[in-house]
Amino acid sequence: MYRRCGFRYEKKLRANGVVRVAGIDEAGRGALAGPVVAAAVVLPEKFRHCRLNDSKQLAPELREEIYVELTSNSQIKWTIGVVDSIEIDRINILRASHNAMRFAVRALIEQPDHVLIDGLPVIPFPFPQTAIIDGDCISMSIAAASVIAKVTRDRMMRDFCARFPQYSFSQHKGYGTELHLLKLHEFGPCSIHRRSFEPVAQPLLALEELVKIGASPARRARREIGVSLPAA
Repeated sequence: MYRRCGFRYEKKLRANGVVRVAGIDEAGRGALAGPVVAAAVVLPEKFRHCRLNDSKQLAPELREEIYVELTSNSQIKWTIGVVDSIEIDRINILRASHNAMRFAVRALIEQPDHVLIDGLPVIPFPFPQTAIIDGDCISMSIAAASVIAKVTRDRMMRDFCARFPQYSFSQHKGYGTELHLLKLHEFGPCSIHRRSFEPVAQPLLALEELVKIGASPARRARREIGVSLPAA
């Protein structure tokens, strides 16, 4: 369900004397290949945007358009943090996602007084934080971070597609789609695959599970009435 983002959390913090509030979100946590990317964004107090929302709820073309609007606005301060697949395999995806968030916020030239994080708290964290479940649908600052992280990562995966064209990374962005699992089964993993993830080690088994889910009565009914399945 579409939910309009706002500044409820930001306004409450500013009313208590907090000046600089950063929104933080990540992209790529559930993928089987490529990096996890986090963004930290500080929006100006009077910022307004009628179309900004959780990046997953935006069409790719609109997401790219909003990304350009955000990153070209000199009043908006933003940074990204990236953790690659090798480090993800070494420390696990949760720690890698948290590190990417820390890298992003520490890269801000003017450090925030408080951060709003999508999801659960990140402990430890270098700044006071408020964690918000579904924050990318609620907080404009987190939604902006969501768009910047998502578009940045998508562009990186398109670049990887040029290096590894056999995997079609530009189509699925490294997520565990049927196409990706088929390519994994055919070619095996490449250097950007997360080898600690079970579907990478056993893509055929993961594909069978995906087919079972897709063949459930509820999914069949959705297909029959023409409702598309959610994309990765």
